[in-house]
Amino acid sequence: MGRSRNNRRRSAAVEAVVETVDGGLAQLIPDPDRARAWTLLIDGAPQSHVDLDDPACLSFEYQRRLGHVIDLVAPPGKPVQAVHLGGGALTLARYVAATRPRSTQQVVERDTALVQLVRRELPLDPNARIRVRSADAREGLAKVPDGWADLVIADVFSGARTPAHLTSTEFLDEVRRALKPSGVYAANLADGPPLAHLRGQIATAAARFPELALIADPAVLRGKRFGNAILAASDLPLPLPELTRRAASDPHPARVEHGRQLLDFTGGATPVTDAAAVASPAPPPSVFR
Repeated sequence: MGRSRNNRRRSAAVEAVVETVDGGLAQLIPDPDRARAWTLLIDGAPQSHVDLDDPACLSFEYQRRLGHVIDLVAPPGKPVQAVHLGGGALTLARYVAATRPRSTQQVVERDTALVQLVRRELPLDPNARIRVRSADAREGLAKVPDGWADLVIADVFSGARTPAHLTSTEFLDEVRRALKPSGVYAANLADGPPLAHLRGQIATAAARFPELALIADPAVLRGKRFGNAILAASDLPLPLPELTRRAASDPHPARVEHGRQLLDFTGGATPVTDAAAVASPAPPPSVFR
């Protein structure tokens, strides 16, 4: 009890860090309940949460769902080779380093000023094997050697929207090239009613990967509200029973859709190509209130 109050007093004394970065106005807001934890916002939209004392702590629900995929991509504690498209505050790269020591990771983040801010204010563990490359996500992915990655995570937002060139079959061809035959692709997708973007992204992934799973809040899947969904894809069967158990037992329970039900969910949507790709829809202002 006393330690918790002291943490809150220390956090209250720490001021927010506010800087203009390439993607807009970045704010690092101290967490009032954790002594060395911060939330990153870009133009008011929450992007990441980092606890420097406990990098295995994932505060945002979409990051916890990606954490479930990370946990199950290989046996517990086994090092992996991971590519992160979109860096934010490097939350998921820190998580991999903490839960899978000796992992080798590449982070591709085009916002150079944001990378500099995060490195300065939220320094990485010097023992973590994390290389950060300032580049466009697709251009950075093209530099990953063939068959290098156990895991490719796409969590790229520009102005709270996923850029169009990261939504196509051609983009997924690059993902497949970079993945090992046993590798897993995981993407953070955001959409709201009528879920046209989400349906199209599932159809696009189904055109390139035989095994798919979607983790999302049931209200999002029913088109009741705007929210995040995590798409996992692989050439090999995914660990569906354990993924389902973890998603259901989360503080914000989620459902896992797969197989015929997931394909039916697309409602006849067709795969997206570069020629027809558009950015994901912008969230309504109420999402961040």
